[in-house]
Amino acid sequence: MSEDPAPDPTLSRLSAALGGVPTRGLPPVERWDPPYCGAIDIRIAADGTWHHNGSPIRRDKLVKLFASILRREPDGRTVLVTPVESVGIAVDDAAFVAVEMAVDGTGKGRRISFRTNVDDLVSVDAEHALRFEEGSDGALKPYLHVRRGLWALVTRALTYDLVDLAEERVVDGEPWLGLWAGGTFHTIAPVAAA
Repeated sequence: MSEDPAPDPTLSRLSAALGGVPTRGLPPVERWDPPYCGAIDIRIAADGTWHHNGSPIRRDKLVKLFASILRREPDGRTVLVTPVESVGIAVDDAAFVAVEMAVDGTGKGRRISFRTNVDDLVSVDAEHALRFEEGSDGALKPYLHVRRGLWALVTRALTYDLVDLAEERVVDGEPWLGLWAGGTFHTIAPVAAA
C-alpha cells in the first residue's frame, strides 16, 4: 500500500490556519473574506475521492477538515477558505457524495435524510433541496444541496430508492414525477419525458 505524498506546504498552511477554529460544528467560512491565493492541486473526483498532486488523500480526518472549509464562490469556483487565505480546487462533479439514506413517513409528511461521504447529515427540505439532472449517459442524476452552494451527488443505488418514492403531481399545469420530502415536492421530470 502506498503512503501519502510528502506534506505540501500549502496543505500544511491550510491545516495550521484552522488550528484556532473550534472542532465542533462548521467553521464560519461565509464570514471570512481572505485574499484569493490561486489554485492548488487538489481535486475531488466524481466518486468523492479527494486527490492531491494526483494521489488520493487517504487520511479521512484531513479530508473531513478540508470538506468543512469548502465554499462555492459566486463566480462558480470551489475554494478552501481559512481566515488568512482562499485557494481554488477542482471538482469533477459534486463536492460530496450522498452514500446513505433514511426515510420516515409518507406523502407531504415524509422526511428523507442523507449521510455524505464526509459524514455530513442532511435532511431534505426547502433549503436542502433535491435536484435531478440527466447524465451524459442519459441516466438520472440526483443531487442534494448540502450547504453554501455545495451539492452531493446521490449514489446510483440510492437513486433507485428515490425513484421508488416518486409520484405524479401537477406542477404549473403540467404533470410531473417527483417526491415529497421536508414539506416540499421535489420534481424529477415531466411525465411526458419519463
